[in-house]
Amino acid sequence: MPALVLLGAQWGDEGKGKATDLLGGSVDYVVRYQGGNNAGHTVVVGDQKYALHLLPSGILSPGCTPVIGNGVVVDPSVLLSELSGLNDRGVDTSKLLLSGNAHIITPYNVTVDKVTERFLGKRKIGTTGRGIGPTYADKINRVGIRVQDLYDESILTQKVEAALDVKNQLLTKLYNRRAIAVDQVVEELLGYAEQLRPYVADTVLVLNQALEQDKVVLFEGGQGTLLDIDHGTYPFVTSSNPTAGGACTGTGVGPTKISRVIGILKAYTTRVGAGPFPTELFDEDGEALRRIGGERGVTTGRDRRCGWFDAVIARYATRVNGLTDFFLTKLDVLTGWEQIPVCVAYEIDGKRVEELPYSQSDFHHAKPVYETLPGWSEDITGAKSFADLPKNAQAYVKALEEMSGAPISAIGVGPGRDETIEINSFL
Repeated sequence: MPALVLLGAQWGDEGKGKATDLLGGSVDYVVRYQGGNNAGHTVVVGDQKYALHLLPSGILSPGCTPVIGNGVVVDPSVLLSELSGLNDRGVDTSKLLLSGNAHIITPYNVTVDKVTERFLGKRKIGTTGRGIGPTYADKINRVGIRVQDLYDESILTQKVEAALDVKNQLLTKLYNRRAIAVDQVVEELLGYAEQLRPYVADTVLVLNQALEQDKVVLFEGGQGTLLDIDHGTYPFVTSSNPTAGGACTGTGVGPTKISRVIGILKAYTTRVGAGPFPTELFDEDGEALRRIGGERGVTTGRDRRCGWFDAVIARYATRVNGLTDFFLTKLDVLTGWEQIPVCVAYEIDGKRVEELPYSQSDFHHAKPVYETLPGWSEDITGAKSFADLPKNAQAYVKALEEMSGAPISAIGVGPGRDETIEINSFL
């Protein structure tokens, strides 16, 4: 039962799309297990660049079945638009499966998300404003709308009424906004039902049967470990579990069926949105990383905050996820630096700390403790094996591997599908 989990080991944007796409030709199913269209994966195939949000990266691999699991929150208009865009570019999307238990992002979820962020002002979390958090909140409060509800108008209407009973009070009395009409929401949601029907399935059954038949299933997380609602830099996190445990709850596949957990690790560190970031750079080096690395959010369009590699959070990701392997991406971006600092520990209140502090206050005050490694100037984008890398680049990779606590089994040396060095096979 070869089931693999592939997830971000930092604050997201590590290059998961490329890693998933690389494996897509060797796996039978690629499954998104959490998040929504607040995630963004960029995949480069030849001279074509694809920006994916809700769809699993495996949709670009012929013969692979892409699956949106029950742990994902789905904006139907975004999903249908993304499918249409790929169809227009000649990509076959007919094999997509959508869990009937996945929750729907409704128009009122988007409205609540946006007005709440504005109301919070300087205390805002930095959400994407796409309704993700309010939809997960509805799910937990048991007033959420699921995909299967689109096929029973009576149930759908009752659920929308229940959700809007409270939300309209909030919108009108606290935020001074107009109330949202139940009939209008129901009509819009019902309009998506037939367009989505060909994709809706019992994905829990499908995936477990596939594993029983020795099919290869790859679970693909959105965002990253440090954005996990339980294990991330709370409250500056997403509203779901991108960590490895989320793959089980978000798909209905048990943990004993997972054979490997692969963490995607950028050769430096970035994050989008508010929150602590010990190695963040505010100088020319930070700007160079942003420019050379093309560090702009796929979903948000916002510039990413950039900093040096942080081994403390890499070790944390290894521990929290039980990582068996790392896929190191964007090593080529570091070409040209004479010296490359790496954060090996933090200083907090004058004390050296080598593990991620559980206290939010301590992490906010953490200062990076750096070791400096020699850089390289040679172009590495044509490297096909580890031996092809300059000696200093090899030493950098080996140092990161030792600091992070899991073997680096693949290295991205460019954005293209074929610009990857595979050291150990993931399958």
